[in-house]
Parts: sequence; C-alpha cells; structure tokens
Amino acid sequence: MTKWMPSLNALRAFEATARHLSYPSAAAELGVTPAAVKQLVSKLEDAIGLPLVERRGRGLALTRAGQSGCADLVSAMRHLSLSVEKMRGQDNDPSLIVTVEASLATTWLVPKLEGFRARHPRVNVLIDSSQEIVDLGRRKVDVAIRYGVTPQKGQVVHRLFDDRIFPACSPALAAGPPVLRTLEDLSSVPLIHWDIAHLSWASQTRKWFAWESWFAKVDGPAIEGGGGVYFNDYGQAVQAAIAGQGVMLASWPILRDALDAGVLVRPFHETVTTDIGYDLVTTGDASQRPEVSAFVAWMLSVAQQEREAGETSLQSAF
Repeated sequence: MTKWMPSLNALRAFEATARHLSYPSAAAELGVTPAAVKQLVSKLEDAIGLPLVERRGRGLALTRAGQSGCADLVSAMRHLSLSVEKMRGQDNDPSLIVTVEASLATTWLVPKLEGFRARHPRVNVLIDSSQEIVDLGRRKVDVAIRYGVTPQKGQVVHRLFDDRIFPACSPALAAGPPVLRTLEDLSSVPLIHWDIAHLSWASQTRKWFAWESWFAKVDGPAIEGGGGVYFNDYGQAVQAAIAGQGVMLASWPILRDALDAGVLVRPFHETVTTDIGYDLVTTGDASQRPEVSAFVAWMLSVAQQEREAGETSLQSAF
C-alpha cells in the first residue's frame, strides 16, 4: 500500500529550513512568517513520526532523520523549480540570473551586456550584484562570475582571465608634482586601499591587493602602506583613482577599458602576476538551458577577444 504523502508546503518549509538552518531565513525565502514555517515543519514531523529539526545552542540542526532525506529533497525541489520554469518559458521570453560582485558588474560586465542583447534580444538578463558567494545548486541563480574563489565540486567552471596587478592612477596625479617615476615616489602620494577584510571568502584576494604584499612581490621599497583612503567596494576605489585621490592597485582585465581610454595610467612597469583569476561558473543543469549556454558562449568569446587584445594594450598603457 502506498503511504500517505505529506503536503508539498510542509516539504518546502522543511527543505528551506534545512538549507538555511534558520526559521526566519526560510520564512524570508518562502514569503511567510517564521511561525508558519515552524508549524509546517512540525506537521511534517508528525506525518513522518520522527523529529527532523532540533535546537542546538542558538541555532538549528538537523536530526539523523532530517539529514537522511535532506539532500534528495533539495534536489527534488530544484528539479520541480526547473520544470515550472521550463513550462513558463513556453509563453514567455527566456531569462537568466547572473550573480557577480557589485564592482565587477559596474566596471566590466554591465558595459558589455549590450553585445549579448544584440545577439539574443529575447533573453532577459538579471544581474544580481552581491558580495555573497551564492550556492548555485540551491538558489535560483544560473551563472556566477567570481574572482579568487575556489570552485566547488559539481560546478562547471570556465576561466575567463588570469590576472595581473599593478599601480594605476589618474594622468594628472602621475604628472605631479611630484612626478611618479619610480616606486619610491609612492611615499609622497596617497595610496588607495581595497579593504575586504570583512569577506570570509576573500582570503586569496586580500593577499594580492594589500600594498605591503605587492611591494614585497616586486622587491620594492619599504614604503608604509597603511596611509591613504580605504574602500570596501572596488568600483568606488576605481572612481577615487580616476578622480586623482590616490594610486590604486589595478586588476588588469577589469580596468583595461579605463586604461585604454586614458582616464587611468600606469606610472611604473612593475607588475605582479597572480595565481587567481576570473571564473565563469554554472551548474550542469543550468548549462543545458539554451539561454544559459548562449550567455556562457558569449562570455567566453568576449574573454578570448580581450585576452588577444590585452597584451598590446598592456604594453602601451604607460
């Protein structure tokens, strides 16, 4: 005899709670109150006959029974969501969501999106600009552009660019006074810092964008790098450099357009090549959708064109 199936609402409430380990966070995702989520989880526990969620310290934890069904339920909900989106797509224009750090979106991705729209005018692209590293397997996000983030198992990863980092500033600041000719001259001008100490995932990025580390990697002078102005958004740091407020450490692929346009210049030849880069990340399920595969193909084409043009531009940026 087929056993009675709990309600879909109860299963959704437990699945969201299991992912967030928080009733308020699950409630925010589902658009209901925390009390309603807790009540639905309790109804599912009554139907199963076992506790699924328990209090542990100040948070929640899954019981053994909850853990045993969590992964399959997350996968099932994701497949249900994909099925609904496919059915909706029969009458609506296709769409995709791209998660990208805000400064990367502003300085690089958004100005180039018109090229994708020209090729695929029916595809709607939503840019989710956030410093959060979104779990692509659990959120309704199709593509991520990430810098200095270790890929996770099961992800489809394409390297867009390796990176090179060097000082950059406005033409007026470089011209002085004082004229910036050698790295020692940096002791006489403000340094712009990208402060991302608050981001737990950015340890690899931090070590490349700290002035003290950069000086050490190029055997530069012992200049005190603590002064100057600090930004936790890279786009704001770029705007400050363009405005002549100081010298920043520039990420080459992202600021190539600003250098080509002459609003930023390279005062020195010294450059550090990193062991991290910019990656385009998606999942196997998402990559099967035509709009996602089209976006990935377009991004890889743009990256290839910029890599080919980059060497000549890099050498002429002085």
